[in-house]
This record gives sequence, structure tokens and C-alpha cells, in this order.
Amino acid sequence: MPKRNPGKRAPDRTGSAEKEPGARARKLDGRPIKHRLRLRRASIAKLCWFLCGYVVLVALAGWLVDRQTGTGTFFHFSAWLFPTVIALAFLFETVDSAAGMGFGTALTPLLLALGHDPLTVVPTLLIVQAITGLVTASAHHEFQNVQFSIRKGLNEATRLMLLIALSGVAAVIVSIVLVYLAFKLPASIIESYVAILVLVMGIVALVQRIGPRGTPAFRPKRMIGFAVVAGINKGIGAGGYGPVVTLGQLYAGVYEKSAAAITSLAEAWVSVAGAITFFAITAAGIRLDLELLPSLLAGSLLAAIGSPYLVRILPNRIISYLIPGYAMIIAAFLLAKLYLS
Repeated sequence: MPKRNPGKRAPDRTGSAEKEPGARARKLDGRPIKHRLRLRRASIAKLCWFLCGYVVLVALAGWLVDRQTGTGTFFHFSAWLFPTVIALAFLFETVDSAAGMGFGTALTPLLLALGHDPLTVVPTLLIVQAITGLVTASAHHEFQNVQFSIRKGLNEATRLMLLIALSGVAAVIVSIVLVYLAFKLPASIIESYVAILVLVMGIVALVQRIGPRGTPAFRPKRMIGFAVVAGINKGIGAGGYGPVVTLGQLYAGVYEKSAAAITSLAEAWVSVAGAITFFAITAAGIRLDLELLPSLLAGSLLAAIGSPYLVRILPNRIISYLIPGYAMIIAAFLLAKLYLS
């Protein structure tokens, strides 16, 4: 019987970061829940710094709104913090950070129904999603749901994120310019398009769950088409991005936990491009209203940290049901609003 060499480790059979983006999360899922509950001291210290930055960022957003309106209400928080919007932002960002979808898709029609103009809702959501996407992706990385790396070359998770982001950035810029500057589509058409798209993705998700099971091989090139369609959605209505990109990653063979994390970071860069484009077209006489910015940040930023930790704790089989299940809920909500209102 051959002797074991104590100086060498057995090969890792769970995959590696170089071969597929979900290797880190897959390895963590194999450990006991008490290990997944425990955080490093460095992670706790980062959370404390985040809370300090959270207060400063929300206050800065309030100051910007006060400067824009010129009402001198900065010290009257009730004038620029809306409890209903804060609660909605927290709720939908919690699920968005876990399932990779739902924040813009669900909030856009809700805020429009509350009487806010599309030029108030869409650019503000893009700004918020740019910030929360970066925070959420950092939290997912810190809590080992994914591993982004640029040292000694890009790993697979980072390559996939860049592929999705770059395709989406080009699409979001073109869609914003065409819809809001060239064609100027009415809000009803924008809402209808997003509703139909999410319905289709919900049906695809349902078929995926009830169809033959099995993990498809990782094929990142499949994501190019999904990323372009998602970027167009993001520019048109600030929603419909997450369902396409996240479910597209499952089709491309990405581990569910890592798919949600990759979507968050890719969506952040696409949202940055969309927000910059909106500010650029203000030169054509379009005025942007950012009154919802403080409230949306106040609710969503807290969820952007808490939800990735919840993903770390939960088994991946729960996340694998949450993603397509939530897609169907979004589809049903938008469909009911479209045809029953």
C-alpha cells in the first residue's frame, strides 16, 4: 500500500476559482452552519466603518436634495425622508441582494403608482443601484459567496462580471438616448415592456425548475445576449435587469449564490453608465428630480449588507428555489398591475 505524503494536500474536488465562478461559495456550503454564522474580526470592523459611511452618505443625499429644491429643509428630515419609500427600498433590496433581481423591477412601477414621474424614478434608481451594487458585491465577496480577484490575472467570476457589465453598459447608453431623447416613449409603454419581459423570464424560470435537473457546464459566452437585453431594460425603466442576468447565469452554469453576487457588481457598473448618461442628456433641457434619493439610500444600503450575510448562512438549495420563485412573483405582480389597474 503506497504511503501518504503528509507534505502534500489532496486535490480539491469541489472546483477552483479558475474553473468556475462558484467554487468559493460551493466550498463554504460544505461546512457546518456554525462556521457560516461566524465572522472574522476584520469583517466586523468593516461593518462598523460601513455604518459610519451609511450615515454620511444618506445625509449627503439629503443635502443634495435640499440644494436642488432650494427649500432650506436639510435639518427637517421629514421633508426628504419618506418612511414608505425607505421600507420598500429595504424590502426589495433584501430580496434583490439574495436573488439578484427585483429592486428596480418591483420599485419602478410602485413608485410610478405613488405618483412620481419616470424622470424622477429611473435616474434616481440608477444612482442607488450603482451604490448598492458595489456595496452588495463587496459584502458577497467578504462573506465568501463569491470571489472577485484581479491579482495574477482575472479569475472566472471577475471575467464573467466584466463580460456582463461591458455588454450591458453599451446597451444601457443606447437605450437611454433613444427612449428619453430621440423617441420619448410614454411611461405606459415603458411599464408594459418591462412587465412582458419579466413575465417571459418568469415562465423560463418555472420551466427550468420543473424540467430535467442537472448542473449545466459553465459557458460564459452564453451571457452576452442576456447582458445586452438586460442593459436595454435598465436604460428604459431601471428594472428588468436582474431577472435576465441572474437567470441567464443559471442557464450558463453558474452556482446560484455566486450568480446573485456577480449580477450585483455587473449591475452596479451598468447603473453608473446609465446615471452618467442621464446627467449628460440634461444639456438637452431634461430636468432630473432626485427627491427620492435619500429615502432609497436609507433603506437599500442596510439591506445591501444584511442580505449577503443571510445568503452566506442559507444552504444553496434554498437560494436555488428563491431565484426562480421570486422571478415568478415579480412577473405576477407586474402582470396584475398592467391588466387589473
